[in-house]
Amino acid sequence: AGHPGRLQTEIRVRALPAGRAGQDGEAHDETSRRVSTAAGGGGGAAAGRAASSFPRRGVQQTAALRVPAASTGDECLSVQCLSAMKIAHRGPDAFRFENVNGFTNCCFGFHRLAVVDQLYGMQPIRVKKFPYLWLCYNGEIYNFKQLQKQFGFEYQTLVDGEVILHLYNRGGIEQTASMLDGVFAFILLDTANRKVFLARDTYGVRPLFKVLTDDGFLGVCSEAKGLINLKHSTSLCSKVEPFLPGHYEVLDLKPSGKVASVELVKFHSCKDEPLHVACDTVEALPSGFDLETVKSNIRILFENAVRKRLMAHRRIGCLLSGGLDSSLVAAVLLKLMKEININYPLQTFAIGMENSPDLLAARKVAAHIGSEHHEVILNTEEGIQAIEEVIFSLETYDITTIRASIGMYLVSKYIRKKTDSVVIFSGEGSDELTQGYIYFHKAPSPEEAAEESERLLKELYLFDVLRADRTTAAHGLELRVPFLDHRFTSYYLSLPAELRIPKNGIEKYLLRLSFEDSNLLPKEILWRPKEAFSDGIASVKKSWFSILQDYIDQQVDDLLLEKAAEKYPFNPPKTKESYYYRQIFEKHYPGRSSWLPHYWMPRWVKATDPSARTLKHYKPLLLGSKSLSRPTWEITPLLSPKERTLDLHYIKTASSIRCERTKRQRNEEAVYHQPMEQM
Repeated sequence: AGHPGRLQTEIRVRALPAGRAGQDGEAHDETSRRVSTAAGGGGGAAAGRAASSFPRRGVQQTAALRVPAASTGDECLSVQCLSAMKIAHRGPDAFRFENVNGFTNCCFGFHRLAVVDQLYGMQPIRVKKFPYLWLCYNGEIYNFKQLQKQFGFEYQTLVDGEVILHLYNRGGIEQTASMLDGVFAFILLDTANRKVFLARDTYGVRPLFKVLTDDGFLGVCSEAKGLINLKHSTSLCSKVEPFLPGHYEVLDLKPSGKVASVELVKFHSCKDEPLHVACDTVEALPSGFDLETVKSNIRILFENAVRKRLMAHRRIGCLLSGGLDSSLVAAVLLKLMKEININYPLQTFAIGMENSPDLLAARKVAAHIGSEHHEVILNTEEGIQAIEEVIFSLETYDITTIRASIGMYLVSKYIRKKTDSVVIFSGEGSDELTQGYIYFHKAPSPEEAAEESERLLKELYLFDVLRADRTTAAHGLELRVPFLDHRFTSYYLSLPAELRIPKNGIEKYLLRLSFEDSNLLPKEILWRPKEAFSDGIASVKKSWFSILQDYIDQQVDDLLLEKAAEKYPFNPPKTKESYYYRQIFEKHYPGRSSWLPHYWMPRWVKATDPSARTLKHYKPLLLGSKSLSRPTWEITPLLSPKERTLDLHYIKTASSIRCERTKRQRNEEAVYHQPMEQM
């Protein structure tokens, strides 16, 4: 559920006849039956204390709500617990399973990742003021203090998610969802009014899946794998589907014990200025579309987006590919950490094959900003071996999502095992918002490019946001994505379409221009062109997607591909690679192909593969090359002698060998200071 209490389990609710539910003065430990366990670190203390105390802030969890209509709680308990444990990776610090007294068919399961307050924060969240409300959520509410000040809320805990209870009590579910500045997926149970509410943030940064059967069985969970094996006495194969971002749903708990949907409402669109701007820490911005005003507003809003996401009591880290997006995030993040006197160095993390463009560029950025930089060296065998576990984690068979997820999955695995960073910043969302994909150069008009940008943002929960969440959560990390800040995105989308398109052959031109005079990044990084992920993490000799295809070509027979449309009529595989991924997906999630409505593919071009490498406009540029039409300053070698003296953690993940690069070692490696056009 969220950062002060992130739902990483599942919750099930079954409605029973109304009775003593929600009686005034009912103590928290008298209204439910719980099972609490803890694992690792201070989890034991947290679980034990939380069982008898109100939740305090600082968790990352997952929850699911299920409401079976016709079976006893004891009968389902073991099945429910087993289902809940399928997403234990999302909250490795503690676990709770809880029944609602008076509604004994209602069950909540919660896995905790302690992020803010490591002692308290178990869910479901309940407070004495509202004894009839039960909340499980996954996410962070960044404006909970501003809302407290504006409305005079009296919080009983330190959990930022408690504000959801107060907002609901004050103005109902629509105001609640609309006023939350943050990322969230939550389920709110109101036993007094026999209502259940589900809601998810605008871009679906936090995941939420739902199943509602015809006979009134409801289940929700952060990942689909926690729902697919739930059996109900009168149901066969239940339809599990993602809950739509930017929506809330109202459901009734019937006296018969069944759950029925009342309405599904869209409460926010990406272009609309969010309602919570009224209590934002950044006041009204200068209006007008003159370039200097726009550039200043972009810088102000982006910096604010990063600042509000510093809310954590666990160590903060940042993924760093050396591309524009992650580099901007890392640079602004480190600047703000220094301003508020965070007393540990920022750890940045890059992955790639030896001397890949991403590794070289990331080193340049890390040297410039002064982060404690870690590298994970990817080899072919290790990447291929990870494919099946990556697909299981992702719950998708989309080609480009799987390709890009392998590196992110492995670097997240390293972060969890080898460092103490838990809250991880990343650059997701920028390509969709700022028209960073290479095919935007082919857009017929600025207006069509703007429409495509909005479409991509609406579908993020199916692709890049899904990838970023699953690959990090698989290893108990919490992801933060400032480019998807509600106010930042709504402002950027409000700009004239002509301002946002690629210019002079350069994608994300406006974003780059806005930070040109900031000195946050080296010029060659700020203006580094979009790199296909396959090329970014690969060696200079061969693309990662080509490596994958060469391996898979030996695994899938030509005859199987010829009959692919017969075997998989929905989204039939067209290549051996897509067939291979689909086989693995169907092995773990048979009959669930509708979770992916369509493959991610570029527009306005004749493409049979999602890789940018297949596009005519694409030039696999390596830093240091002077052959492209980029700004005319002299491009410097990637690492200067001074920068090569920095200590970089160099990790060979395949052999689990870790060694520190010393000054002497790096001085011997002339390859790092050669212009890459010579390599």
